[in-house]
Amino acid sequence: MKRSLICLLALLLTMPAWAERKHSFGEYDVHYIAFNSGFLQPDIAAAAGLVRSKAQGVVNVSVLKAGKPTVALVSGTVKNLLGQDRPLTFKQLKEGEEAIYYLAQFPFDSRETLRFNLTVQPMGEEPVSFNFTQEFFPDE
Repeated sequence: MKRSLICLLALLLTMPAWAERKHSFGEYDVHYIAFNSGFLQPDIAAAAGLVRSKAQGVVNVSVLKAGKPTVALVSGTVKNLLGQDRPLTFKQLKEGEEAIYYLAQFPFDSRETLRFNLTVQPMGEEPVSFNFTQEFFPDE
């Protein structure tokens, strides 16, 4: 089950419809993606402890050092165009030594553009913040 989740998340990170989203600093690469949780299969969502909903999104973050997953503290907020901020609570999903993902869910009301501000701090390093914008559409 976890292997299926990892494959799905890896697929989402490499989908050609979405450009690669990566923030690099020092020896680290932070890969990230945000998507509607309705895209997840029910068993995959359940295995990751995620809620599938037409009005719930997911942020997936992975931190790599020299191409290998590394442990980090990940936090952030999501803001709509009205300026309403919501904190993101990330949970770690680990697949042995092969992969570490940080997942957070957030609600959205309708078709809207959201601004994400993420802070990533690999263990023993200084935190680094960056942001990105993503448009969301509720599942019909």
